Amino acid sequence: MTRYPAVGAQASFAKTVTETDVTLFAGITGDLAPHHINAAFMADHPLGQRVAHGVLTLGIASTATSALCAAEGVLALSYGYDRLRFLKPVFLGDTVTVTATVSRIDAERSIAVAEVRATNPAGDLLLVADHLLYCYDDEESR
Repeated sequence: MTRYPAVGAQASFAKTVTETDVTLFAGITGDLAPHHINAAFMADHPLGQRVAHGVLTLGIASTATSALCAAEGVLALSYGYDRLRFLKPVFLGDTVTVTATVSRIDAERSIAVAEVRATNPAGDLLLVADHLLYCYDDEESR
């Protein structure tokens, strides 16, 4: 039988984005855009400093939904994201706090939807998304 997290269930995760995170992510993905790796370029940019990759921030957000599933005893895989928006930049040294809250269940498709919100210490909303989680029972994983 497929288990779903409870509507309203919530989990959070926080991580400080470091120089190492951004450098490794740039190398792994090949995204070497100057916004991420060139401090001199960004010094003359309106933001004034380098920013983390949006998808790196999304990866941090994914950790909150993984923690949510673990806490709820649910086996799930990411089925994708809806309404994903990067609202503000994440700077190196920022601590990103992500909260994932289950908003609804679509049992017909075996999907749980978690509203994801990432903020910085000032409380600015950095990222929002609906994370679709394909829930399955232990028998399906064998």
